[in-house]
Amino acid sequence: MVLDHKPRHLFCRKFRNPDVPSNVTKLAPDFCTVYVIYKGKPVTVRSAKIPAPCSNTPPRQPQPVPAAPTNFHDPDDTVKNPFGRGNWRGVAAPSGIPDRRSFEKSDHVRPPSRDRLRGSAGHAIHDSLDISYFPPRSSTSRDSSEDFDVQRSLDLIKPPEFGEIFELHMNNMPDSSPTSGQSNRELEAEMKRLKVELKQTMDMYSTACKEAITAQQKAKELHQWKMEETRKVEEAKHAEETALALVEMEKAKCKAAIEAAQAAQRLAELESQKRMHAELKAKREAEEKVKALNALAHNDQRYRKYTIEAIELATEYFSESLKIGEGGYGPVYRASLDHTPVAIKVLRPDAAHGRKQFQQEVEVLSCIRHPNMVLLLGACPEYGCLVYEHMDNGSLEDRLFRRGNSPSIPWPLRFKIAAEIATGLLFLHQAKPEPLVHRDLKPANILLDRNYTSKISDVGLARLVPASVANSVTQYRMTSTAGTFCYIDPEYQQTGMLGIKSDIYSLGVLLLQIITAKPPMGLTHHVERALDRGTFTDLLDQTVPDWPMEDVIGFARLALKCSELRRKDRPDLGTVILPELNRLRNLGHAFEANRSCSSSTTSGSNEGASLSSAHQRAKSTSQIALQNLTVNS
Repeated sequence: MVLDHKPRHLFCRKFRNPDVPSNVTKLAPDFCTVYVIYKGKPVTVRSAKIPAPCSNTPPRQPQPVPAAPTNFHDPDDTVKNPFGRGNWRGVAAPSGIPDRRSFEKSDHVRPPSRDRLRGSAGHAIHDSLDISYFPPRSSTSRDSSEDFDVQRSLDLIKPPEFGEIFELHMNNMPDSSPTSGQSNRELEAEMKRLKVELKQTMDMYSTACKEAITAQQKAKELHQWKMEETRKVEEAKHAEETALALVEMEKAKCKAAIEAAQAAQRLAELESQKRMHAELKAKREAEEKVKALNALAHNDQRYRKYTIEAIELATEYFSESLKIGEGGYGPVYRASLDHTPVAIKVLRPDAAHGRKQFQQEVEVLSCIRHPNMVLLLGACPEYGCLVYEHMDNGSLEDRLFRRGNSPSIPWPLRFKIAAEIATGLLFLHQAKPEPLVHRDLKPANILLDRNYTSKISDVGLARLVPASVANSVTQYRMTSTAGTFCYIDPEYQQTGMLGIKSDIYSLGVLLLQIITAKPPMGLTHHVERALDRGTFTDLLDQTVPDWPMEDVIGFARLALKCSELRRKDRPDLGTVILPELNRLRNLGHAFEANRSCSSSTTSGSNEGASLSSAHQRAKSTSQIALQNLTVNS
């Protein structure tokens, strides 16, 4: 407010502090009329008590209303006034309205709160304002610069209080001393004018607020759209990077697949070439084999060639009545060729490795001659037929088990057969230039003629091994084992290492069968246990009543030594086994000779004496052989 020596009408707002109007009333000069206005209505009026003192000051002329500045420059704040912008569509603010900040910075005058303005006088001017036009200052954090600028603009355009406008206009009133009635009329006119200006200002402020809110919403929408577009761009970029990575991975996979396909194609080509070479090689070998067989059939003079027609006539076209045996190689028929009884072995068409065994047997039997090896008379190479000398007593297996009600073999003949088998086997092991291993030695492959002379047959599985195999250190490794179960060398069966002592194991089982006439399954275990328990007599063939027990026990122990699981524990055939078997064969010969001599004499005492002397000689010889066997072991 402005006080001077001229008479004034002083208007004062009613502040929150009730002492302010009373203090102003007391401090005002007596020549001033003081009006206390609350909510647009005068509350108290203090009239001037004395006339105003004389003054030479010329009367104040009404000041023209200045145009609203486009910008408010404040040394403390450089924010621009939004009413000065070119796109402002409202009515210009009244001239002379001071900036809101000038009132906020005042220490003495504070704008009244809305609660105090809403007093008992319900028709205040302030109530005519639309309070919804004054949006509260946002308490949330502003994430963008657009929201911050809009809020600052709203703060700048906040309308001044009514008291401020009224005081400003009172300062601009003409300097005169009106009367009381004239002052009331002027006051009412001024009040109306101020109401109109305030309404215009509030309309302008409302419009500005609406536009600011709209701009704020548009800014938020724009910001959200911008963030959404940024997110979409990031997602598209990420998707593009992922797609590029997938493309690179697919390219790598495709490249690897192409390389693998090329490698597989190269391998297939190599395999195809190898297969073609193998087929050509097999074809050449087959042609060479056919040529060799043809040459062997026409030029080989080691055995006689028989035609299939001659064999069919001799066997009556392979009649079942002439069939005398059946083996893994094929059936055996009894026949007569060149007025000689023969045995014809025919290769079965479905026999596995039959052709190879046929060629092997032809090669072996056509090159060797031995009294204890079966004699090959001829063959028909085109149809796989072998012609042997006929053996009247068949196989040792049939005679041991007395098939066909054949008589039992006496013990001297059994010792003789055992010695002859060992002799024929030693012949194979000492073959030149390389030893032969039979690999399938068993009673079924031992044939007996009319005099019970034993001969080894079925050498189709025989194998030539290096000469170093003759010792017990070196063996010959085979890719596949062959032979008959219970007769195969366990070490050969497990390791595939073939040696001449592989036949020694089969010989041991065969020797035990000669004296017991029992199946080979578990025979070595039963004999060993019976010897330990003293019940060996029960295991002997009961069809032979007069076994020489001491000699038979020595024979059994020798057979058990031959059947040792480890090859190095088996005795040597030439130095240990054959001498003992020859001794037992000689013992049998002596027994037969003494028995024939005793039948021609008339004195029974001489017969008993000769028999006892023969037994004594045999016993002493057996003891010497056993001592030699122990020393060699």
